[in-house]
Amino acid sequence: MDRTNYNPDVLNCLANLSNDEVFTPPKLVNEMLDLLPPEIWKDKNAAFLDPVCKTGVFLREIAKRLTEGLKDEIPDLQERVNHIFRNQIFGIAITELTGLVSRRSVYCSKKADGKYSVCNEFQNEQGNILFNPCKHNWRRGRCTFCGAAQAVYERDDELEAHAYQFIHTEKPEDIFNMKFDVIVGNPPYQLSDGGAQASAIPLYHKFVQQAKKLKPRYLTMIIPSRWFAGGKGLNEFREEMLHDKRIRKLVDFPSTSDCFPGDVKVEGGVCYFLWDRDYSGNCEVKSIIGNEYDILERPLLERNSDIFIRYNKSANIFRKVNKKNEKSFSEYVSSRKPFGLPTNFQDYYYVRLENHLKLYANKKTVYVDTDKIIHNNSWINKHKILISMAYGMGNAKPYQVINKPFYAEPNSCCTETYLVIGPFDSKEICENVISYIKTKFFRFLVLLRKNTQHAAKGVYQFVPIQDFNEPWTDEKLYKKYGLDEEEISFIESMIRPMEMDNE
Repeated sequence: MDRTNYNPDVLNCLANLSNDEVFTPPKLVNEMLDLLPPEIWKDKNAAFLDPVCKTGVFLREIAKRLTEGLKDEIPDLQERVNHIFRNQIFGIAITELTGLVSRRSVYCSKKADGKYSVCNEFQNEQGNILFNPCKHNWRRGRCTFCGAAQAVYERDDELEAHAYQFIHTEKPEDIFNMKFDVIVGNPPYQLSDGGAQASAIPLYHKFVQQAKKLKPRYLTMIIPSRWFAGGKGLNEFREEMLHDKRIRKLVDFPSTSDCFPGDVKVEGGVCYFLWDRDYSGNCEVKSIIGNEYDILERPLLERNSDIFIRYNKSANIFRKVNKKNEKSFSEYVSSRKPFGLPTNFQDYYYVRLENHLKLYANKKTVYVDTDKIIHNNSWINKHKILISMAYGMGNAKPYQVINKPFYAEPNSCCTETYLVIGPFDSKEICENVISYIKTKFFRFLVLLRKNTQHAAKGVYQFVPIQDFNEPWTDEKLYKKYGLDEEEISFIESMIRPMEMDNE
């Protein structure tokens, strides 16, 4: 490369504010804009809105496309630029700073009416990229619009309150008082809710829902993929999305590194979609894993599923398993805190005395009085299996998916660190169940529902119960469900072997 004439795009070089507010690189923006019909760039009446401006990159790339697409209809360059910036592209900044950055990117001037602005018809500093500070609407300690915790976000005026204008209004149409053909953007992903262990509430879905209220012709946003199968407070949003026949295209990145450069890590990956107001039908789903991808037109909601089945090749596997109508393995899995003992339980002993139970706690085995057990006392004297309630999979395949299960003998219990699988009548049956859990088939079906580190009861919903009077292997399971070579190869590529400590 000749570095003497190298002029890098500054928007490729900006560091992200956090994993909650991620800057969108120009390459990704253009991939999203490519979802729109080509004729939109030749329509001088089409209006575009980015309601979550951070760097102005969406509006800048839209302006480039319109400048090229309208050159025959509006030959004079200055007249064309004035028309585009005055009448076609609009934005709402998420902070005062991102408003300045966005105007600099789009108008080439931090003031829209400045001397160096490429548009010479604006009569105010903001132009069509607005930033109007908003306040949260507190009620019983929470914002009625976004759910922010009053204890965390009720701040002095000079501090950023994260009260984003687009979602802190009942009437978003009044912000510009006009109709938009296209709404695009990369919304803030979440807000800390003041809970323990960096607890946060999702925000991104509120921007999608608010954008739909404006009834654009097209909507495309990039958001975390956690809505596919989980996420705090996302049940209603997930149901809404999965039943929305207007979602024409969905591009999914299970690993964030395949989408965003650098060390951005959004657990569960990210996706972007095209919502087409006038379309009704199946969705073209594109799954991208590393340098590989596949495309399949299919419904977002499969029969007998309540989530989006991730990975196109897994859809037919799910159908084959589901066809047998077997009971769910989740019936064997306990809810969290199976014996009523929290993770931080400390009333235990290191030496076992009479009437003590063995207690499996976080990274240690200790002993506890029988009277400390407040739930599921009948399980204490049974054979059972324990497995971690949380397990971080990482971003790179193949995945282990869940932690290693282990046998828990009679007269034992556990803290909230673990879930109980069982109980069962014998150690032999427990060992057969563990052989099943170890299979790639089992863990692949868990993977379809698990897109965060949490591995609660619900992630086992798609796993069918087997006859546990015998041990299980992948070969037996592949044959039982009639999986073909391509499906088997896909499972093998996604799931790594689970080596047990005693092997």
